[in-house]
Amino acid sequence: MAYKIVGSQCTNCTACEALCPNEAISEAKGTFVIDPAKCTECIGHFDTPQCVAICPVDETCVIDSAYPRYEA
Repeated sequence: MAYKIVGSQCTNCTACEALCPNEAISEAKGTFVIDPAKCTECIGHFDTPQCVAICPVDETCVIDSAYPRYEA
């Protein structure tokens, strides 16, 4: 499954955008969003999703159950 950013919790700190190995994170309408077509959950790059690891607000980067699990 891809990750998504809970827009109401996003502080626009930009930390996640720079760390995403797939360039799946971008700014849209004053908050950051994750493109589910590009999100690989950092599989093959890192042991944990980097957006989750770096986000200063708990539970802001969460699994988006609307998309199937990524398969390498």
